Amino acid sequence: MLSKYLSPRNDLSFKRIFNEDRNKDILIHFLNDLLPIDRPIREINFLKTVQIPEIAALRTSIVDAICEDENGEKFIVEMQVSHEKHFPKRCLYYAAKTYCSQRIIDHEYQDLKNVYFLAITKFSPFPNKKDWFSHIGLKDMETNEHDIQSIQLFFMQLPLFAKKKEDIEGMTIREKWAYFFKYAEETTEEDLKKIVGDDLIIKKAYDELDRFSWSKEELLEYDSVDMKLWADQGVKKAAEEKGHEKGLKEGLKEGRKEGLKEGRKEGLEEGRKEGEKLKAIGIAKKLLQKGIMSAEEIAEMTELDIKEVQALEQAKANKT
Repeated sequence: MLSKYLSPRNDLSFKRIFNEDRNKDILIHFLNDLLPIDRPIREINFLKTVQIPEIAALRTSIVDAICEDENGEKFIVEMQVSHEKHFPKRCLYYAAKTYCSQRIIDHEYQDLKNVYFLAITKFSPFPNKKDWFSHIGLKDMETNEHDIQSIQLFFMQLPLFAKKKEDIEGMTIREKWAYFFKYAEETTEEDLKKIVGDDLIIKKAYDELDRFSWSKEELLEYDSVDMKLWADQGVKKAAEEKGHEKGLKEGLKEGRKEGLKEGRKEGLEEGRKEGEKLKAIGIAKKLLQKGIMSAEEIAEMTELDIKEVQALEQAKANKT
């Protein structure tokens, strides 16, 4: 059965909800619900998502939404579907670049405004976290005081969000947003009534995902975004498999070489030890023959085990 609601994780639908002037109220509501900021946001102005030339060259879509509130504080929001190596470092890099870009000729350091980076991820950049929502910032390592609030990162890790449909009625507003991102396309009209309650903004976000309000051309573009993502993932997977296969072959080849090398090395070492052992036994036999030292003294001198020397002593006695 065709779902009524599209996925908010799709790049096109995400930007339709969170990066359009007509939906400013959704983004304001969303940020106020998610972020522990000192005062609620009342107004925002959208900024260009590509702000800095040197990072624009690195990625076609730098971030999905960036805005500033009435106090000039910056808010960056990104939806990340594909697993990306070192993703948290990239988030920090973009947040830091946005913070530093405020430092222009007529601005002093006291004019720099806080930057908040919020990432919603379909994978877990921090899989060992106990909670699905993480707040990362600069803190005093001894007192845990949050003295510098200039740059703060937030991660909504959808795989770690464990609540399901049966938990809807008891969810907090923050959890309802997580449910929205993870299960919107599975939501029924009956579910929506429980989710919305008195919160008409979340309903507005769902309404933006109603496929029957999208034109045929918009739906085709929505599908093309997903198909490109699947194609990119397929290419990446094929490259990884090819790399793994090549690495395995090279590893086996190198392993054989190293094995032979180690085998020769171990053989030489064993031969050396065996030679030293035979030499020590020869010395012990001569000393026993002369009868000038006790078995304990011979063991200490030759570094043989006392039982070995005693066995040699017994063998000598048997011969006589």
